[in-house]
Amino acid sequence: MKRTNYFAPTLREYPSDAIATSHKLMLRAGLIRMVSAGIYSYLPLGWSAVQKTSRIVREEMNRIGGQELLLPSMTPINLWNETGRNKDFGDEMFRLSDRKGQIYSLAPTHEEIICSTARGQIRSWRDLPQIWYQIQTKFRDEPRPRGGMLRARQFLMKDAYSLDRDENGLNRSYEMHQTAYNRIFERCGLNFFVVGASSGLMGGGQSQEFMIESEAGEDEIVRCEHCGYSSNIEVASSKSEPISCGKAETLREVSTPDQRTVEEVSKFLGVPQSRMIKTLIYFAGKKPVIALVSGEDELSESKFTRIAGDQVRPADGEEVLEYMKAEIGFLGPHGNHKLPIFADFRLKNTIGMVTGANRTDYHVMGLDLERDVKPTEYADLRRVRAGENCPECEKDIRMFKAIEIGHIFKLGTKYSLAMSADFLNKKGEKLPIVMGSYGIGIDRILAANIEQNADKDGIRWHNSIAPIEVCVIPLADDDNIVISATQIYSQLREAGFSVLLDDRSARPGVKLKDADLLGIPVHVVVSSRNLSKDQIEIKNRWDGERFYVSPQEVNAEVEKLLK
Repeated sequence: MKRTNYFAPTLREYPSDAIATSHKLMLRAGLIRMVSAGIYSYLPLGWSAVQKTSRIVREEMNRIGGQELLLPSMTPINLWNETGRNKDFGDEMFRLSDRKGQIYSLAPTHEEIICSTARGQIRSWRDLPQIWYQIQTKFRDEPRPRGGMLRARQFLMKDAYSLDRDENGLNRSYEMHQTAYNRIFERCGLNFFVVGASSGLMGGGQSQEFMIESEAGEDEIVRCEHCGYSSNIEVASSKSEPISCGKAETLREVSTPDQRTVEEVSKFLGVPQSRMIKTLIYFAGKKPVIALVSGEDELSESKFTRIAGDQVRPADGEEVLEYMKAEIGFLGPHGNHKLPIFADFRLKNTIGMVTGANRTDYHVMGLDLERDVKPTEYADLRRVRAGENCPECEKDIRMFKAIEIGHIFKLGTKYSLAMSADFLNKKGEKLPIVMGSYGIGIDRILAANIEQNADKDGIRWHNSIAPIEVCVIPLADDDNIVISATQIYSQLREAGFSVLLDDRSARPGVKLKDADLLGIPVHVVVSSRNLSKDQIEIKNRWDGERFYVSPQEVNAEVEKLLK
């Protein structure tokens, strides 16, 4: 394509409202344009990169036996009611109604629709296993869409679903997807790592995230460079210092007027925050439960969800009064509330502790957790803090931001049971299909590539997903230069390369800077000085190295660089 005909509207300056590097460059290089907050149009350059990325994803999914299909984006809300996720998604799910008043959703994911398809078609063990996948537009009403394609309200995903007879089959499908994801991200040129993760609204058992390190990321990762332990902070563990308890003493109330927070009570009573216990009231589904953590720790709601057995949410002030007969800030785990109590491991065997008295403006001192409370269960409930040690080798851990580019889940029978997606086994018994779910953010692969590889001059695409492979740049309007550049452009196209000929009447510096900004991997520069020596300049955008070859050697040199 000639540059004068190619729709790539570049910007001279970075947009002032863009913060993430990928967002700035995708706008400035003319890959995308914003239509509304969190909603973008892909322009030709961006869409070409999407198509190349999608082709890699398709090849690797087909390689493990995946079958591509296309499911509807607009789905009847009754399917989501069957699993309860209509309520779980809350305001994140877009909902609309037709002229007859039937309510639909714009699907944020497709587990329910897969189950609906499977329960009408999968009847026997002979129909399993299956791997179905699609590359489809998804929708989530993000409260604060930002970062361009890193957190959009409309986005492009590859989502896959495995359908198996049993857990062994699910394990095989999960391992195949893990291998396929490794190959996909390697082929896309990403320096990625895998971490243990929370399953969140997806539910099920094991899940892992594929991440790249980036300050633009919204996930916080805990990693040990010594032994390789990695985890999303939502589920990460660490080796923390033991709590320094007080002495065994009788439980007694003390007046703490207007002292509600851990910081206020700690200072008022002169005790360290580690000797205080936070009493937190949550709902696990419809059941009220209590979580206990040290005063210096924060509760991990993801960990608590796994222990409580259902999605959790904090109780509001009225609910706290109903069950605890006290205001937030003065709650304690002792008393006759009869609620299940889950305590963090760090609190086990603690004595001489301080917590709320279940009476406004009062706390208690001398709490012995086993004597005065007897928690239902001890578990790892706290969020890891900076400065702690690896849970496996006890070396220092590092905490940093990362971008999630893929996520795989063992769903088990969560959805098939709820939606009666069954099959008959060899004995004629009806059993629920065992499922897995596997997602890749196509948009995020592009953004991650830019975040990881961009330099001061612009984008640096990995060759495999570069929207254009070669840019031929004549540095003057001289007939000889134009003719030579056009000939090179034609011979490269005939050889099968994707090529852009910058035929604009623009200054040489503008053309060269634009080629850098767009991230085109190979620049072929035709100038009068080099042409007089029968030479063509070739620049490798990745490292800036330049080569000088004859016009007849251009194709071979370009092919070598792109490999």
